[in-house]
Amino acid sequence: MTADRTTVAALIPCYLEQRFIRDVAQRVRQQLDSVLVIDDGSADETSAEARAAGVEVVRHERNQGKGAAIKTGLRELSGRSDLGWILILDGDGQHLPEEIPHFLDSVNSTQASLIVGNRMSDTRTMPFVRKMTNLTMSWLISRVAGQPIPDSQCGFRLFTRDLAAAFLQVPSTQFDFESEMLVLAARRGERIGSAVVSTIYGDEVSKIHPLRDTIRFFKLLARLRQKTALA
Repeated sequence: MTADRTTVAALIPCYLEQRFIRDVAQRVRQQLDSVLVIDDGSADETSAEARAAGVEVVRHERNQGKGAAIKTGLRELSGRSDLGWILILDGDGQHLPEEIPHFLDSVNSTQASLIVGNRMSDTRTMPFVRKMTNLTMSWLISRVAGQPIPDSQCGFRLFTRDLAAAFLQVPSTQFDFESEMLVLAARRGERIGSAVVSTIYGDEVSKIHPLRDTIRFFKLLARLRQKTALA
């Protein structure tokens, strides 16, 4: 199925994004017909702002983590037979909805099952610590996955609806879910491509906890390597 505005649905997991989500959702609607926002238990007006953009909203009663929010969205979308693709992007404005066509062009030209945004072609505006973290984690995930993934930490990504159903089996529920998605796809024999996207950092506050999430990432790597050794 060709990826276009009618066959691709956008999934936007978010938490405490009342400042940005209406604008992001409105701009995504200009690119795609179907937009679903998952509010992961925000205590602010995130859900109300998203609904004001005219998009579908599902709200968790309590905060469960980004991976859990993505899973909720995948359950909502993976059963829709009119869709062939699901695109995930963040609700804080770090991903440009205007770059969605880059993903459609890439998947239609390469026939890859999963396209991941690549911010690493121009890192001049990327904070040094984030740049080094992305390079290191991408190198490690690429080794485990067995194929090059230039920017494994980019949450801007497009994949098939069939692959979405498989992602529901991933046990992670936090930020490490996005890394495990890539490894699962690779181990299924899926081709992973990339689309060049912009590096954007504003005054938003990152929801990644450096120490906690770094420890979680390395625990994930150990678990994935153990699975490889047992296979």
